[in-house]
Amino acid sequence: MTLRFLIIGGGPAGNVAATHAARLGAEVTVIERDVIGGAAHLWDCIPSKTMIATGAAISFAHRIEGMGLVQAEPEVDVASLTDRIEGIKNHMRDDTTQLLTSQGVRLVHGTATFESAHTVAVETRSGTELIEFDACLVATGSRPRIPDWCHPDGERILTTRDCYPPKVFPESVTVVGSGVTGVEFVHMFSSFGAKVTLVVSRQQVLPGKDPEVAAVLEEDFLQRGVKLLMGARAESIERETNEDGVEQVVVRCDDGRVVRSSHAVLAIGSVPNTDGLNLEAAGVLVDRGGYVPINHHCVTSQPHIYAAGDISGKLPLSSVASMQGRKVAEHVMGLHTRDHRHLDYDKAASAIFTEPEIADVGLAEADAFATGRKIRVTKVPFSATPKALINHDSRGFVKIISDPATGVVLGGSIVGRHAAELISVIALAVTANLKVTDIAESLLVHPALSEALAEASD
Repeated sequence: MTLRFLIIGGGPAGNVAATHAARLGAEVTVIERDVIGGAAHLWDCIPSKTMIATGAAISFAHRIEGMGLVQAEPEVDVASLTDRIEGIKNHMRDDTTQLLTSQGVRLVHGTATFESAHTVAVETRSGTELIEFDACLVATGSRPRIPDWCHPDGERILTTRDCYPPKVFPESVTVVGSGVTGVEFVHMFSSFGAKVTLVVSRQQVLPGKDPEVAAVLEEDFLQRGVKLLMGARAESIERETNEDGVEQVVVRCDDGRVVRSSHAVLAIGSVPNTDGLNLEAAGVLVDRGGYVPINHHCVTSQPHIYAAGDISGKLPLSSVASMQGRKVAEHVMGLHTRDHRHLDYDKAASAIFTEPEIADVGLAEADAFATGRKIRVTKVPFSATPKALINHDSRGFVKIISDPATGVVLGGSIVGRHAAELISVIALAVTANLKVTDIAESLLVHPALSEALAEASD
């Protein structure tokens, strides 16, 4: 009898699990209430990175004078940029849909609610459909977190999802939240010419990241004219009209500081989309934060029900969700009984698409020192790399962390141009337990930014 595999959520975790399980012989059904490809992925990640890429092109245009070219001042075509964002989103949605259907996956557009441990009710446009399953993956993603003291209106007080496609580029904007999403929005809006203020609740942007990494980004922000409010925690965001009749957004902080701008963006994290699923009817435990606890196979408290992606409480990265989906499909189909590598979330590479880009993987220097672990740290600035000078962009560095006794690569961080691509070399070394000599003795391209990797490994 063919195994009936039900997937709730067609984002990165769900669609990878679906295609992989279908190839392995499962009868797969995917339920999606918003968009195939994932709302967080196609409504948040892809549009933001598209706008960031356009902003980076503007920033590069401002540096071309140093490359023997006459300075140019590009102008933003909002309609064209909007078409570009929508075109990329639609292309990815259509490609994902075509891939799923080509594998025989049944797609159901609707909202799912558990009736029991083996039955889900789906509200569709044509009515309610009951779907029975042998195994189920819940991968419903997340949405922007909105605190009680903020009431976004989609016009001037914005969540991250309200920012694209762009209706208008603000003259000034206050970004609340200095994590990954917040700093990316600072980069994006400042690139488009807005006066930006960043409310930083800690004493550095990107709390939890390497202080040297944060320092490079802070320096770039200050050079752009970004105002940093360190140690300030927002407690209210409201629209007001000043004495001249101009409408503003006022952000008040707990230490008495006040910021006024034309717009404000709330970027303080996300919450899992588990409410309304009636998971208790299926016997699936949910923690106080709304996340679904899982084991190393992504299995929930019910042995035939899995959770992956943002709702699992692991790293909220599309790459992690996709790999979770693959591992779930393998477990559902019994492949975990063969050679099977469990996901090691500590070895996941991540990137921040600011300018300069930031990427890291594996053990962080600060964490090693906090636990008393002995490490070897080598750091090479891009200013020592010919290709960086050729590119007229020598900002940043490569840092590699290794075991001093064995030479095994434990982690690393990169700040600079194409950091998100370059980190793949260190990520492979961390995952495969390679030694620094394996990188140092590789015959890499010259001139290339990757030479800094070899030098940091030497």
